[in-house]
Amino acid sequence: MADELNTNAGPGTGPAAVDRLFAGGTVLCDGAMGTMLYARGVFINRCYDELNLSQPELVREIHTEYLQAGAEVIETNTFGGNRFRLGLHGLQDKVREINLAGVALARACVNQILEKQASEAFVAASIGPLGVRLEPLGKVGLEEARAAFAEQIRALVEGGPGVGADLLIVETMTSLAEAEQVILAARSEAPGTPVIVMMTVDEDGSCLDGASAETAATKLTEWGADAIGCNCSAGPATVLSVIERMRPLTKLPLAAMPNAGIPRAVEGRTIYLTSPEYMASFTRKLVKAGASIVGGCCGTTPSYTRAMKSSLRALDAMEGGAQVMERAGSNKTAAMAGSKVEPPALAGRSKIGGMVAAGEFVTMVEIVPPKGIDCSKELDGAAQLHRLGVDAINVPDSPRASARMSAQSLCVQIQQHVGIETILHYTCRDRNVLSIQSDLLGASSIGLKNILCLTGDPPKLGNYPNATAVFDVDAIGLVNIVHNLNYGLDIGKNSIGESTGFAIAVAANPGVQDMDHEVRRFAYKVEAGAEFAITQPVFDMRVLEEFLRRIEGFRIPVIAGIWPLTSLRNAEFMKNDLRVSMPEEIMKRMGAVSSPEAGRAEGVKIAQEMLAEARPMVQGVQVSAPFGRYSVAADVLGLSGEKVDGLVEVA
Repeated sequence: MADELNTNAGPGTGPAAVDRLFAGGTVLCDGAMGTMLYARGVFINRCYDELNLSQPELVREIHTEYLQAGAEVIETNTFGGNRFRLGLHGLQDKVREINLAGVALARACVNQILEKQASEAFVAASIGPLGVRLEPLGKVGLEEARAAFAEQIRALVEGGPGVGADLLIVETMTSLAEAEQVILAARSEAPGTPVIVMMTVDEDGSCLDGASAETAATKLTEWGADAIGCNCSAGPATVLSVIERMRPLTKLPLAAMPNAGIPRAVEGRTIYLTSPEYMASFTRKLVKAGASIVGGCCGTTPSYTRAMKSSLRALDAMEGGAQVMERAGSNKTAAMAGSKVEPPALAGRSKIGGMVAAGEFVTMVEIVPPKGIDCSKELDGAAQLHRLGVDAINVPDSPRASARMSAQSLCVQIQQHVGIETILHYTCRDRNVLSIQSDLLGASSIGLKNILCLTGDPPKLGNYPNATAVFDVDAIGLVNIVHNLNYGLDIGKNSIGESTGFAIAVAANPGVQDMDHEVRRFAYKVEAGAEFAITQPVFDMRVLEEFLRRIEGFRIPVIAGIWPLTSLRNAEFMKNDLRVSMPEEIMKRMGAVSSPEAGRAEGVKIAQEMLAEARPMVQGVQVSAPFGRYSVAADVLGLSGEKVDGLVEVA
């Protein structure tokens, strides 16, 4: 089977292509193989490397999942593919066969992905420690160890570029002596193949043979590794400290692939408690500390890879055009500096931008696009609200991952037929970065100048849970894309000629349970270029006050979201399904009403109270129109009028 799969070199492979991995840009590798195999029911007493022969489809599935999650480099299932470790299972004579099959499976997956996505991906041969002690502490001599590594490496690179492995990743090395032997073997058996060597360390950041991180960096550099670093260990924080200590000692690229923290026994199961989001936050820190090759180790899965990918895209966008030019240092990027344009002041970009800049109190009402092609009700509602004096209409982008008319289309129709300014909600869920840029350029061209940058609800929350989500970037990355477009730079930092002139808004959720996480993300959004914020519905003024206090150091104008409740069931939905902070007093008030009409009236009264209390703290209010009842939104704002056919007519 291995020979059958190993027949064709894949596109985007070869020495020139692999050089990109070591050119200074950030590269994302995959996560754990063993964790995934164990989760699929393979017992730990099995030889995982042998699965390349006996259960190839299982290994192939895992490789494919990592590639689909955004990994640019996948490691072969050959971590223990040396004669000492295979010998524990009586497989010492199958070194070549197992390693050939491991590379072939990974190569087939890469080729398949490349054909579908036309993007580069690479096969890295995973080489782990021998699992035995070397002299003078053990019985295995240095030459014997080198021979074992050489045997494995010959099989891993057999067939040459595009057939054999593109590069070697030597990982979880516990001693420098063993690391030296694998480097010598690699230089002998695969002289043209790049080698990444990573040590594993204890909680103090020292190699398990007692060598310091600084010594490891110096020695591995001297011995001829192409990149060095740290993997596994005690989790992201420990690996970060090692990268920070290694950086001053070498000019080589640094690799960081932490595990998902130290595993814990929970109710009889061994699990890793570090979340994908936590790993993603450390990915940014690792890159900022100097790592350019990042990935995951034990406990990480494709969900971690996906989160890390999003984090890296956001970080790349956050750098900004000028910073990228300065860091790159090339003549080409230096020449681009002159193409950066200064956007108009916020006050000159839109009516809402002008009001925010002037400190005026802004009133907005949310109008959700229809599920069909008839938006006459929405246009009528916008017209009525415009006549009453509402400043702008907010248009959500398929909220709750529902299939609706595009927000951009409804915004254009409202502005053209009604004349009131709109705020376009724009999510990352459905678009890759190319589509995002195209949409934004088009939106600016047709006069949409206010944009609310959102990550977006995942499809599983909507009517079509099996729909594919994109999430090339999250809200932070989207803000950076819009910010750069405002400075006349596209996603590649190339000139687009002029500013798109957007007023950039972001969302905030004062009532979220993990306030620390929300505040950190809000700070990133502000750093990326956000100019004002719109909150999720607020029912508890204490959480709004606390959020505003927490963001005092990076405060931008905040517009409070107000949602007039319609019933107790509506309040329960907000509390339990949407996880909105809902005081018990409000639940009691909504539960005490005697009729649907009384429930709506009580909801308006509560919303008016929320608005009055929030007004001194914020720079505006966005009122939702529950179930398309625009008159209810007008009532909350205290606009003078009387109800006509469910809408509000000017008095």
